[in-house]
Amino acid sequence: MLGCVAYPEEFAEKYRALGYWKGQNLSEFLTASAQQYPTNLAVIDQQYTLNYQDFETWVNRTASALAPYLQAGDKAVLQLPNRAEFYVLFFALIRLGVVPIMALSAHRYNEIQSFVAQTQANAYFATDFGAQRFDYRQLAEQVKHRHSCLEQVFILGEAQAHHDLAALMQNTTVNAQCFAASPASEVVFLQLSGGSTGTPKLIPRTHDDYLYSVRESAHICRLDSRSRLLMVLPAAHNFSMSSAGALGIFYAGGAVVLGQDPSPEAAFALIKQHQVTDACLVPALVRPWMDYAAQQQEPILSQLRCLQVGGARLPNAVAARLIHEFDVKLQQVFGMAEGLVNYTRFDMTAEQIISTQGTKISEHDEILVLDEQDQPVAEGEVGHLLTRGPYTIRGYYQAPEHNQTAFTPDGFYRTGDLVRLREDGCIVVEGRAKEQINRGGEKIATEEVEQILVTHPQVRLVALVAMPDDMLGEKSCAFVAWQCDEHDANVTRRAMQLRQYLKDYGLAAYKIPDRIEFIDHFPYTAFGKIDKKSLRKQLDITPA
Repeated sequence: MLGCVAYPEEFAEKYRALGYWKGQNLSEFLTASAQQYPTNLAVIDQQYTLNYQDFETWVNRTASALAPYLQAGDKAVLQLPNRAEFYVLFFALIRLGVVPIMALSAHRYNEIQSFVAQTQANAYFATDFGAQRFDYRQLAEQVKHRHSCLEQVFILGEAQAHHDLAALMQNTTVNAQCFAASPASEVVFLQLSGGSTGTPKLIPRTHDDYLYSVRESAHICRLDSRSRLLMVLPAAHNFSMSSAGALGIFYAGGAVVLGQDPSPEAAFALIKQHQVTDACLVPALVRPWMDYAAQQQEPILSQLRCLQVGGARLPNAVAARLIHEFDVKLQQVFGMAEGLVNYTRFDMTAEQIISTQGTKISEHDEILVLDEQDQPVAEGEVGHLLTRGPYTIRGYYQAPEHNQTAFTPDGFYRTGDLVRLREDGCIVVEGRAKEQINRGGEKIATEEVEQILVTHPQVRLVALVAMPDDMLGEKSCAFVAWQCDEHDANVTRRAMQLRQYLKDYGLAAYKIPDRIEFIDHFPYTAFGKIDKKSLRKQLDITPA
């Protein structure tokens, strides 16, 4: 696909020779599971209970219904909540050779229009309403007005002037002649980066590299046909998709149980109802689940075969409580949508599972830990993590300038993470080098929020900083120099005005600052930059 950086042929040949890349595309992957596990349950949500045979049949019918509107090579933004239709559409688009762009339900105009602009996407899939009664149909109209390439909008629910997606998905005929999934070496979909320098970068994943990580993750996580994975994290997240995620479950012949409410009350009910064996969480959800289990004297956490925690660093004290107080079979996951994934293993000691983020998937995951001058640090010292390997990308989509700094000339990806490697091979994550706030696993690029805030006519200068939070790990605080007048002395009203401004701009809700402080004079470093360390001290906090 144009705009993508391919793996060098010498590496591609090596990964094929090693058996990592098997030449299977994701469409064939689903068919193989449907043939091997036809009557096993595959997807369970509030409305549907699908076995593998029914799942693939619905994929085929949906692909056939969409064929008159889309063709191989098209790009489509996929923004659906945790419903069975998400997976059906994902595979239906792939079966047609269409490249899905994996948007999150929380994304708004600022992100969606950027994805369309970067890819020239001609299709958009969404529901009518989302959380807080947000109307995705209006968002679609706004994006269409700005980008003429967006021609087809498919809405699940009250479609109004758009294509009625529910009606299309009720199609009962199959036209296999319209299927045209891309070869295994080509890009199958575009995942999203954490967006450390603005709106998220697009990550091109090939069938070969992604399925290698899926298969190996499923083996490491010991998934099998009896596994039932509760999915309350956004289904489109890379963690939710492949670590081992829904695709790992589909590879093993198990079932994904979808929930849209991550609260312990709702999640525990689903665990009981569907005999869930596994669950994956971000650290922000762990504490509420623990507290509720303790209050209810509910042993449900200990009954899970595995509780995975990833997306952000899990505090050691919380990990220790999970293991020692709640008797949880914990697995820590550390990785990135760009590639490298590490897991704690089930046969590791409690200390390793509590204190580290485990070891890499593959022996051919190459890891460097370097100092500021790109020199190796001493063993056990903290440094910048760089990596390349059989499922780590070689460049972002349509981002040649950014790729020059994000990747070394010999193909190592600069992750932006600060880590140290222990003698036992385990990796320990010590923080982020990039200007980024990790709010419960959702990444906030400070530059993006700052650039939007300064467009407000009364904002003179702004700096966004992280502040520690017991529940989310980090929250955001915006320091704002305000152009005052006699009518806006009320700082509470000012803050409300700024939050509404960001919401109206189309910024995702999780990116809107949790706290806003108005300041007359900013501190500066010797290099003339705003001194964010001093700003954090003004909040009486210590930077992470």
